[in-house]
Amino acid sequence: MNLGERLFELRKAKNLTQDDMAEKLNVTRQTVSKWETNQSTPDFDKIMPLCELFEIGVEELLTGNKPEEKQEQKEEKVLTRQEAREKSAKVVSVSIFIYIAAVAFLMIAVPVKHVNPIVASSIFLLLIGWATARIIRNHMSMPKFEKTKAEKRQDKVLRQINGIIGSICVAIYFIISFITLAWHITWVIFVINGLICQVVKLIFMLKEGEEDEK
Repeated sequence: MNLGERLFELRKAKNLTQDDMAEKLNVTRQTVSKWETNQSTPDFDKIMPLCELFEIGVEELLTGNKPEEKQEQKEEKVLTRQEAREKSAKVVSVSIFIYIAAVAFLMIAVPVKHVNPIVASSIFLLLIGWATARIIRNHMSMPKFEKTKAEKRQDKVLRQINGIIGSICVAIYFIISFITLAWHITWVIFVINGLICQVVKLIFMLKEGEEDEK
């Protein structure tokens, strides 16, 4: 549909005559007729008045593309269950690597490289925050699928394993802290706890992928 045809359809939709439209735009009826028959096109200063008259945007007036149609074109591809699992596995894998790098940096930076403890701790926390943000963002952006019975069983087992790991890490934290009195360092155990939990989660995700392929 060309511009003239669109103007004709828009005018009819508003129940306006060519005289009505000409009066509202401060032009002659002949001008409106020429627009609709593509003998001429509206001047630049008439574009916005036309948009206001028909209550549409400039793009819709000139191209015919409605906002909702454009929005549909921009919608992201909906991930399948397998694609979502693979994407999550990649995000978790990279995040685990960042966790390990952060812990390794903290263990080497201060005692070996003699980096300022405040600077080292700041870099460590930034790395941990970055990895955690990646995991949270991935979790929030993933489409929600109804879990199968097998997935529900795996989730239950995963929660139990993580609970056991958490309890062990807490016990280790207090034992080491009381023995060494290095409370300012032993809190890293909780970061290691989070790292182990993510590794376990990744193992379960990879196991699910292998079962789906079979």
